[in-house]
Amino acid sequence: MDRRKFMAGCIGLPLLAQAGRAQAQAGLSKIIFPFAAGAGGDTLCRLMAQEMAPVLQRTLVVENRTGGDGLIGIKAVKGGSPDGSMVLVTTGPTMYLLPMVEAAPSFDTARDFMPVSLLARFEFALVINPAIDATDFKSFVTWLRAHPDKASFGVPSNGTIPHFMGSKLEKDLGMPLTRVPYRGSAPILNDIIGGHISFGIVTLADALPQHRAKGVKIIAASSAERSPFAPEVPTLKESGIDLVADAWYGMWLPAGSPPDFASKLGAAASAALAKLEVKEKLTAIGLIPVGSTPEGLTKELAANIALWQPIVKATGYKIEN
Repeated sequence: MDRRKFMAGCIGLPLLAQAGRAQAQAGLSKIIFPFAAGAGGDTLCRLMAQEMAPVLQRTLVVENRTGGDGLIGIKAVKGGSPDGSMVLVTTGPTMYLLPMVEAAPSFDTARDFMPVSLLARFEFALVINPAIDATDFKSFVTWLRAHPDKASFGVPSNGTIPHFMGSKLEKDLGMPLTRVPYRGSAPILNDIIGGHISFGIVTLADALPQHRAKGVKIIAASSAERSPFAPEVPTLKESGIDLVADAWYGMWLPAGSPPDFASKLGAAASAALAKLEVKEKLTAIGLIPVGSTPEGLTKELAANIALWQPIVKATGYKIEN
């Protein structure tokens, strides 16, 4: 290597580090969202950035770092400087399921991240074609037992909550079910309407428009109580399946971040989520605003690990890094 270039590089590295620290001190934070723009989680991030910025007196910029089922963005924050310049907003399942299914876990949520706040919940729905002779979950199970060759269901991706909900159903019903992975909810709903698969497990918000248009029928929701978005739909627990499978979005900082900044960030997030106009915007896209302390987020994470770890382990499902 040319000696002058080498020396310039050596000088440049500390300058870059200083620039990063200066950026953080100047009041700029990036909210890293590890999924594509346009969906509900992205809308949540942008709304939170808009509401929290004036309270924190910082500029908050949302950056979509997609890929690896969320891993690219998660790793970016894990490896980021703990100076308040990077904030992670992602789904709870990415933070507890990915370490369970990776052959060599890329991160440890408790070790590599500092909890900030639980942000919002969303629910899953079990969806069928309305042409099937079933009025509810129990009658649909009866139909499945009579048509075992049609016991196929769609999930938005492998290694997700819908994937493992299907595994739980298969075990509880004592019958084989064929899982068909898709890329998102839309193609699942299209194939249910087209009669190519018997049912699907998707986010309730994604299924609601077709449910209301009678293109598909939601026969069970995954929440602990009936969804405010579809109060006419029974829960899985009401239908005889002992499973509550809500998902949620949370906010984290890299481990080692200043505790006072984490506290301010969490308080600003909870205050934003308590605003009526914020609640209305989030419920309009199928999200239920929550807000919590860092301890509340840690407790939620622990409860989900306890619920899903034995279910995931029983499947033997793993992905190679």
